[in-house]
Amino acid sequence: MRLLLLAPPGAGKGTQGERLAAWSGARHIAAGDLLRAEARAGGRLGREIAACQARGDLVPDQVVLDVLTPAVVEAAALGGYILDGFPRTLPQAAAAAELGARLGVTLHAAVYLHAPDAVLTRRLLDRASQSGRDDDRPDVIRHRLTVYAETTGPLVPYYEKRGILVAVDASQAPESVTADIQAGLSGLSLPGLSPGGPY
Repeated sequence: MRLLLLAPPGAGKGTQGERLAAWSGARHIAAGDLLRAEARAGGRLGREIAACQARGDLVPDQVVLDVLTPAVVEAAALGGYILDGFPRTLPQAAAAAELGARLGVTLHAAVYLHAPDAVLTRRLLDRASQSGRDDDRPDVIRHRLTVYAETTGPLVPYYEKRGILVAVDASQAPESVTADIQAGLSGLSLPGLSPGGPY
């Protein structure tokens, strides 16, 4: 199973990625985690990523592709992937689709988690009080949600036109969100997915 999780900051991509990975046997690949690890490692690429993240801006497309491609190809060969946080723009989606077709790792479905900005902001501020992430401040949160709406929002109709979009209300409890995702995926007749479970 090869899935994309498409969601604004605070919608629960990480939580759902882990739950879906446990359910399906596919590997959860969090783009943000890979990019943060690269930033911590330092070097030219790491410094560029760190500067973008501190501002709440998107990391350049080619940098993201360079970091993610090896992980996605490896996961696809070992049972599938659940990609969280990429692509975030139409050019990224087009580049990813082209790369996926060339490498034989084309996406089966895009899961869109949506929730009101007030819910997302509250969740991010709660997370900041627990984890101390420096990009979970009110001013940066507002900027990140604006950037998401402008740059990632257009991906929803893009995947809808491709017939692979599963839209789910992410303001529910995590278990309800997971159940709705599973129900939506079962309607797409994915490879290896049966009504009773993924395999």
